[in-house]
Amino acid sequence: MSNLTDLYQQWMAMQPLSDADANRLHRKFMLDFNYNSNHIEGNTLTYGQTEVLLLLGEVIGNAKMSDLEEMKAHNVCLKMMQTEADTDNPLTETFIRQLHHTMLREDYIVYRNLPNGTQTSYVVHAGRYKTRPNSVITPTGERFEYASPEETPALMYDLVKWYNDEEKNNELSAIEIASLFHYRYIRIHPFEDGNGRIARLMVNFILLRHKYPMIVIHSKNKNAYLHALGSADSKVGPVPSAGAHASLAQIKDFVKYMEGQLVREITGNIAFLKGTPGQIWWYDGDLVSFRSPKTPQLLTILKEQPRVTITDLSTLLGINRSAVQKQLKTLSNKGYIIREGTPQQWHVIIISTTK
Repeated sequence: MSNLTDLYQQWMAMQPLSDADANRLHRKFMLDFNYNSNHIEGNTLTYGQTEVLLLLGEVIGNAKMSDLEEMKAHNVCLKMMQTEADTDNPLTETFIRQLHHTMLREDYIVYRNLPNGTQTSYVVHAGRYKTRPNSVITPTGERFEYASPEETPALMYDLVKWYNDEEKNNELSAIEIASLFHYRYIRIHPFEDGNGRIARLMVNFILLRHKYPMIVIHSKNKNAYLHALGSADSKVGPVPSAGAHASLAQIKDFVKYMEGQLVREITGNIAFLKGTPGQIWWYDGDLVSFRSPKTPQLLTILKEQPRVTITDLSTLLGINRSAVQKQLKTLSNKGYIIREGTPQQWHVIIISTTK
């Protein structure tokens, strides 16, 4: 915990942030969190599509309407969570259900084909606890059951009461209470859908209340995230009620994983704010630096003049057209820029540390 403590002290020494710095960090986190938390659950929007949708309200490329609506609703949930975290209100089950209702928007029916060829269906309820059992198949092929619909209300009552009591007792660190809440919540799995996204929102709700930066679980590291949860499961055991009342000692591997994510987030935030303006950029959880000074110049031009031509870029950068086209191709292949629309224009997806 010493590394986290030292980093947190560095972070607090930088407070309060200027409005410009706070806005840049908010934009970075908003994109990373919305994209990754949904991508983990199967949303097919790219990082670039997410940025253009949430910042400009536009759609680029091919995208499912359901994925677009899901991403926008998730961003509304993020704002709701941040607003509530900034109050002194005790946590309530009502707030969690409101988040869930906002995320799913409305009830919907899921249809499934059974092995015998018949079709079955069930209703996913927005903002209401589950009415049917839910489970997951583990990597070993075993079925892992979550809390039953009958025991879910009592377990959720216990979880929320425990959290509010723990905040008053102030015995656990921010990352410990956030990790334990996440784990216990997932073992209950109170809704038919959206449980992972709600769990990650609630982790950040708790971190915000303790004046810590929010964290992103990156979809590219999904296996490590699931492995940490699975390691805790192996120590807690398969009984749902035991999972819903798991101890800190039982889930120490998951706490360690989450602490690592918080260390990464604070480290990235500090580096982002201290980065040389124009030279250090950010893309989906990673700081990016360029060998050639022409590359950040090119990106800046594309941001300021989205319909600039290859010829104009060649003149402005002082390099030949072939070199410009090579740079554009490289940046496009990495997802840092996208060219779309009629007439076509450039969208710069990678985020600058420039103040």
